[in-house]
Amino acid sequence: VAAQKCRKRKLNAILNLEEDVCNLQTQKESLKKEHSQCSKSISQIKQKLNNLYHDIFSRLRDDQGRPVNPCQYVIHCSGNGSVFIIPKHLAKSEQKQDNRKEQKQK
Repeated sequence: VAAQKCRKRKLNAILNLEEDVCNLQTQKESLKKEHSQCSKSISQIKQKLNNLYHDIFSRLRDDQGRPVNPCQYVIHCSGNGSVFIIPKHLAKSEQKQDNRKEQKQK
């Protein structure tokens, strides 16, 4: 009787593990689909942002009425919602400062 109960517990454990494996495979497929959708959404958002960036720079003019060169300037959004056009070299130095602040906070 003890051996029979042991075999039954073992069989139940195997069945439970098989069920867990099936559930995990289903969950894995679901997560793969979600990841794919998120990647697609990110790509679309990046493309829209890129289009917006080019549209903004195509409309910008300097003091003499010449188009602003997007290779020399970047659009900077501050934490309070302000938007600035700043030279790239200033943006890079500002990013370094922000990175240092983040590292100090950690």
